[in-house]
Amino acid sequence: MYKIQTLNNISAEGLKRLPAEQYNVADDVSDPDGILVRSYKMHDMEFGPSLEAIGRAGAGVNNIPFEALAGKGVVVFNAPGANANAVKELVIGGMLMAARNLAAAWDYTQKLQGEGDELSKKVEAGKKQYVGYELPGRTLGVIGLGAIGVQVANAALNLGMKVIGYDAMISVERAWQLHSGVEQARSLDDLLSRSDMVTLHVPLLDATRGLISKEGIARMPKNGVILNFARDPIVDEAAVLESLDAGHLGAYVTDFPTREVIGHDKVITLPHLGASTHEAEINCAIMVADNMRDYLENGNIKYSVNFPEAALPRTAGAHRLTIANRNVPNMVGQISTCLADAGLNIEDLLNKSRGEIAYTIVDVNGPVSDDVLDKIRSIEGVIKVRSLGTAG
Repeated sequence: MYKIQTLNNISAEGLKRLPAEQYNVADDVSDPDGILVRSYKMHDMEFGPSLEAIGRAGAGVNNIPFEALAGKGVVVFNAPGANANAVKELVIGGMLMAARNLAAAWDYTQKLQGEGDELSKKVEAGKKQYVGYELPGRTLGVIGLGAIGVQVANAALNLGMKVIGYDAMISVERAWQLHSGVEQARSLDDLLSRSDMVTLHVPLLDATRGLISKEGIARMPKNGVILNFARDPIVDEAAVLESLDAGHLGAYVTDFPTREVIGHDKVITLPHLGASTHEAEINCAIMVADNMRDYLENGNIKYSVNFPEAALPRTAGAHRLTIANRNVPNMVGQISTCLADAGLNIEDLLNKSRGEIAYTIVDVNGPVSDDVLDKIRSIEGVIKVRSLGTAG
């Protein structure tokens, strides 16, 4: 019986993917094998030796110490793309709000006083005050062409916009999904200088903190709009406010309200609504539950943020081992020697690495004794060894 702890409310549709006869799922289980989480901050938590995996029902993992957990052999999963449509729709909404001054116009009408002709005159005055512009023919710059960025770029093209994309690390999978009409920017500065609107879809890393800087904002056309549905530190908010007050930037739309930007008449703030749809919550929960189950039962890894992707079909009748280790030479050779010395033949093997971490899945032709497992664990650089038995 696997024990799964939930730190937030996880969609019931996702939890259904973990059969009750195999999984004990609750918020108060002790010594869990896995943890399912949304926004709970885990950096100050203590993790016991039983923990094998954490599943984040969403894309961002800033609330999880995933790098430190890799050193303990704990795989951290997320759900990239499961909330992409929800975020895409919100970005389009943010673009329309900025272009048509919808937030300010709504606020204006909420405060109107009077009746009849007096009210009509005030309505007409607002109509003139909040004149906006249409999106077709405008240029949208998309920074980050992952699951969300690709959907945003393609949707903007369908709205009649010109779209420029920038992503130095775009994957082959995402490149295939990107519409051929999206132009590739030569650099970040190139994108900023040619975009009427800029939308961000990159993770918060040391390399992306302050990515939209004072110098970058100055390169944007007058009355440009920045949309931040990624993370607030990616944008230099002080530089944004300075540019808004100087009349250079036209608007800032952010899903991450901070005290500095709340209340500014050219800033549209939303309470982190990016993935807040019933559909996205269900999709994320299903995705991480499926991937956690496949890892716990079969050792396969898909959509991890701290381990390499590794999936090996089960060999009928074979016993499966998984080994997490430091990415150092001759590790597979030492593991193979331990198995050979025990008279075990390798039926299938997969070895993958990601940075300093390597991961091996091995199917062998017989049960693996505790002595052999301990021998493998004693190899310098081995982090964790799991014996998963035979399939089914």
